Amino acid sequence: MGVTVKASLGKEKYYTEVIAGDNKLITDEPIDKGGQNKGFNPFEILATSLASCTVATLRMYIDRKEWNVEQIHVEVDLENFPLTKRAVFTRNISFEGNVDEEQLKRLHAIADACPVHKILTNDIEILTKFS
Repeated sequence: MGVTVKASLGKEKYYTEVIAGDNKLITDEPIDKGGQNKGFNPFEILATSLASCTVATLRMYIDRKEWNVEQIHVEVDLENFPLTKRAVFTRNISFEGNVDEEQLKRLHAIADACPVHKILTNDIEILTKFS
């Protein structure tokens, strides 16, 4: 699945408009980094990708199994360690509804099968072109 996202930044420090198809969002940097905190910062967007993909993947599976789960909550903490070139995502998943131990084991495997999780744990290559 290919995705194209376009980001544009004018002279207003770090206020960035991001467009993907018909959808638009704003990113910014926190005030202490010179931004105005008008939107998610890039690290928050990265963590959001994992959290939102995880809940959607889990919901699809839970619905297919017809399990009684009202809400799925995913919290992702991202810590970046630039000096060691390491990043750690901590994903905490909880459910409102009846989920037993066997179901939790299966849901753990399903969470790890989320497409964004797979991308982040596979080999990543970034190609940069200037036009």
